[in-house]
Amino acid sequence: MIASAPRILVQPLAPVYRAAAEQWAARLGLPLDGEAEFALQLGDEGLQLVELGPQAPGPVRVDFVGGAVAHRRRFGGGSGQMIAKAVGVQPGVRPRVLDATAGLGRDAFVLASLGCELTLIERQPIIAALLEDGLARAASDAEVGPIVARMRLLSGDAIRLMQAWAGEAPQVIYLDPMFPHRDKSALVKKEMRLFRPLVGDDLDAPALLEAALALASHRVVVKRSRKAPAIAGAKPGYSLDGKSSRYDIYPLRKLQA
Repeated sequence: MIASAPRILVQPLAPVYRAAAEQWAARLGLPLDGEAEFALQLGDEGLQLVELGPQAPGPVRVDFVGGAVAHRRRFGGGSGQMIAKAVGVQPGVRPRVLDATAGLGRDAFVLASLGCELTLIERQPIIAALLEDGLARAASDAEVGPIVARMRLLSGDAIRLMQAWAGEAPQVIYLDPMFPHRDKSALVKKEMRLFRPLVGDDLDAPALLEAALALASHRVVVKRSRKAPAIAGAKPGYSLDGKSSRYDIYPLRKLQA
């Protein structure tokens, strides 16, 4: 996916986090010292990824309790949000959803906050670590804990995991392959600057879509930049367009209460 992986170290921000940093370093196969372009830091606010250098943006972490995620949960429009419509949320219907490209888990959290049961897959180990940490911290919050209890995280390659799926199939599979997002917000630009060297573009998106269509029982939903072409392969049945992105829907069966 990428020509050469950037060098990343694990960095405790206080001596009390040294043992936890050693555990993460061992899990992820990362050094604790030396020269690096990025650092996975442990501190009072949890696990965070930061680019090192004088012109680098600030750190990125997963926070389901406060900030923009909390604002969206309280004032984001509930089941009227476009993503809710795309996956089929409606009165009496809360689909079981597999988010096969979980990233920082924001879209999955929106769906979980609306009552959907979510399985999340993230294949980039460092992003999966940020997500795991964010879920663990949110679990102890009285208001958010019941929401993240509906979110189960799997770390690994989504295509292989879907092809080897055991048990009941997800009703809806949600895909948001990495692409040049047109969202110009400072937050998204900072995250893209951090993650693109780690992730690159999802060149296997057609295979991801094929595996999703083979597994989902009711529909597959793909988030795309509004003007981007559909993923190569099967054609979507219809799309929902927003200001900067759209949702391509591949219906298989009707979702019913």
